[in-house]
Amino acid sequence: MKPCVLVAGVGNSLLGDDGFGMEVIQHLESACLPGWVQIADYEIGGRITCDLVGGYDTTILIDATPRGEQPGTVSVLEIDPGSGTAAPSFVAGHGMRPDAVFQLLELLGCDAGRVLLVSCEPLRLGSGIGLSPPVHRAVRVAVRAVTDLAWGASPGLEQVET
Repeated sequence: MKPCVLVAGVGNSLLGDDGFGMEVIQHLESACLPGWVQIADYEIGGRITCDLVGGYDTTILIDATPRGEQPGTVSVLEIDPGSGTAAPSFVAGHGMRPDAVFQLLELLGCDAGRVLLVSCEPLRLGSGIGLSPPVHRAVRVAVRAVTDLAWGASPGLEQVET
């Protein structure tokens, strides 16, 4: 079965709370996700554009994004790829511009589908390995949010609790 949902953790684990996306991906590797979901770690951007060329019905991005909330606050935002704007601060530390990525996909005749951002308000971004306590606690919340979103993007199937 071809994956119809891409769950992409982005960030940089060498920059404190910016490693949030990678930490969530590590936890999702042992989560109960359906077969139509592909999870991937895109530390520091890079090949996500190549993977999106394959086309997805839904793309779920996971990142630490400063939005002025309490540290550890998890938010789910929908990004409109056609609007030319991206979620706040999503691009700064990753050497990629989602608006440019989406424009390139459109030019190539590809589609990232519905694009969601599961973000966490960081406490500290900068050199240092490891998440701050509030962001570390937010990982479980984000894993549950991504799991719920992935099952909600199902191709006509229902989630079964085990």
